[in-house]
Amino acid sequence: MPIFLRERRLQPEIMDQPGLAPHLHAQALRGLERINAWSGSSRIFWPAIRRAALAISPRRLRVLDLATGGGDVPVRLWRKSQRAGLNVEVEGCDRSETAISHARQSASAQSVRFFIWNVLHGPLPQGYDLLFCSLFLHHLEESQAIDFLKRMAMAAGQMILVNDLVRGPFGFGLAYVGTRVLSRSPIVHADGPQSVAAAFTVQEMRQLAERAGLPQATVTRRWPFRMLLEWNKR
Repeated sequence: MPIFLRERRLQPEIMDQPGLAPHLHAQALRGLERINAWSGSSRIFWPAIRRAALAISPRRLRVLDLATGGGDVPVRLWRKSQRAGLNVEVEGCDRSETAISHARQSASAQSVRFFIWNVLHGPLPQGYDLLFCSLFLHHLEESQAIDFLKRMAMAAGQMILVNDLVRGPFGFGLAYVGTRVLSRSPIVHADGPQSVAAAFTVQEMRQLAERAGLPQATVTRRWPFRMLLEWNKR
């Protein structure tokens, strides 16, 4: 592995900066939506969500996407549940008013609710069977990531799922090329490769789960250069 990727390089990303112009933020969210569609973020989550929904059927499975961004992943998951005939309620939250506004507009014809919530401060929303997050953990310091996993496990009624990037040279190269092919946003062009440099390896993610008190959590690789952490409360 190249020297600059052997250890995490966590640096502030442009999307995380306060005061980002709304039109630039929205452009970046549209670019991320295309990247999520191409990389199959909803596909990574779907098998576990489908199993959870079938396990409690006919009761409704309540699912929440933490730090949802533009909200495209929960919308796709809701559509999958409808096509499968499963009783699943999907919602999303984010601290950004711009992101939530964008998500609500994009999901105007869908039955997906979005609301503002800062997941890094205070308790997480209650009353959900399953909590998940996509491409969020790499934004956090290691201690923040451990605390976040702990609070996810405490708040979830049944299961937590975490989909994130895997740090490595091939993922870095794909992020550099893919962000430029799939988006015109200079923010996405800059933040995409930086996200890979800030990401954890599979082994590091397993260690985070253990330190968060979740030794039974599984971490498996997913295409393309992604991983999925899954933890069941029972």
